Amino acid sequence: MKIYLASASPRRKELLKQIGISFKTMPSTVEEKITKTQPNEVVEELSYQKAVDVCGRLAAEGREDFVVIGADTVVSCWGKIMGKPKDKEDACAMIRELQGKSHQVYTGVTLAWKSHDLSPMYFTFSECTDVTIYAMTEDEIRKYADSGEPMDKAGAYAIQGLFAAYIQGVCGDYNNVVGLPVGRVYQELKNRGLLGEAEK
Repeated sequence: MKIYLASASPRRKELLKQIGISFKTMPSTVEEKITKTQPNEVVEELSYQKAVDVCGRLAAEGREDFVVIGADTVVSCWGKIMGKPKDKEDACAMIRELQGKSHQVYTGVTLAWKSHDLSPMYFTFSECTDVTIYAMTEDEIRKYADSGEPMDKAGAYAIQGLFAAYIQGVCGDYNNVVGLPVGRVYQELKNRGLLGEAEK
C-alpha cells in the first residue's frame, strides 16, 4: 500500500518520518466547508473532506492499493474554536486568550484506502489533548507574535518551537498538539493491514 499525506504541513511530515512511515505528499485542494459546531466534529469533518478529495484524485488517475491520511487541527478555548491567525494582531489576541489557563487541542484524522477494483473505504477519528499555558506579559505575547512562528499554527502557537517556554503542562498525546497523533495513526493503519512490510 502506498501512503499519501493529504497535507503540506511540515510538522505532519516530520512526525510520519519520525515513526518510519514511507509516504508521498499530495495536499488537498478542496474548499473546506464546516457544518459542525463541536471541535471534535469539526476536525473530523475537515479531515474527511481532505482525504476524500485526494482519494478521488488518485482513483481518477487509475491508482490502486493506496492509503490517504487526511488531518485537521484546531484549538478550543472555553468553547471557542481557534484556527490559524489572520495576521500578527490576531495572533496576539489568540495568545492573550490562551495564556494563564488550560485549553484543548483537537486533531481529526481520516484514513481513506482503495484496494484493487473495490470502492474506497474510510475511517475517521479524533484525539484531544489538554494544554496549560503559563501567564504571559504583554511584552512576551508581542515578542512571540513578532517571531513569525504563530502565523501558520492553529491557536497561534507551536508547542515544539519558541512557545515551549510558556507550556506549563500537557495531558494527553503531545504529538497531537504538534499536528498529528502518530501513535494512533500507526495503530489504526496496522490494525487494518495498511502498512507495508518495512513499516511494521
